[in-house]
Amino acid sequence: MRYYIADCHFYHRSLLDKMDCRNFDSVEAMNETMIEQWNKKVRRNDEVVILGDFSWGTAEQTTELLHRLNGRKFLIRGNHDLYLKDKTFDQSLFGWVKDYAELHDNKRKVVLSHYPIACYNGQYRVDLEGTAVTWMLYGHIHNTRDQILLDAYCDLVRQTTHTAIGTGEKRQIPVQMINCFCMRSNYQPLTLDEWIEVERKRTTVQKPVTLPSIHVRKPVEASDRDLSLERLTPDSE
Repeated sequence: MRYYIADCHFYHRSLLDKMDCRNFDSVEAMNETMIEQWNKKVRRNDEVVILGDFSWGTAEQTTELLHRLNGRKFLIRGNHDLYLKDKTFDQSLFGWVKDYAELHDNKRKVVLSHYPIACYNGQYRVDLEGTAVTWMLYGHIHNTRDQILLDAYCDLVRQTTHTAIGTGEKRQIPVQMINCFCMRSNYQPLTLDEWIEVERKRTTVQKPVTLPSIHVRKPVEASDRDLSLERLTPDSE
């Protein structure tokens, strides 16, 4: 089984009362809860892709932490993973450490980055039924206003149509981006399907965000001139 999670921020004391305002009395309590939640879900041979900002701890603290967490762990480097710069830290504790990766997950393409990528590789790819098959998983922005702005952008893209190459069919531009922020999953790594369900529920109950300066009142079609570079987008991996 493969799981994904972002922005655990183990040992990051300031997140208890700033930005995330995590509901813990101490950073030690936060760490222990996150370890418990992780190990409830993940088994020894499972894979966990961490989408950055895993630990604010020292190399020694992070090493101990990795030994306590179940599963084979793979890291997309985040801006707060400073322990990686310590020469005493053994990076082989991760299966790999990358700034960006693309994987396959049950016949779906998954684009992985700590930072959200608005125009991601494979975004326009669909299956024979016309269903988009690429997902962009990210972290970094937690539950900040940046997520609100990104939601507004995604809504705008979904209101825009394009002409499909080959068939000439008019289609809405697909956008499938998920913020795998750990607080959204109660600090548990989730499968791709589980994250898709979390995102579905979030966007269903959330009131639409409209920004007057960019709000589109009806679906629009991008002109042929606007899409002149689309034919350069490969359909292959």
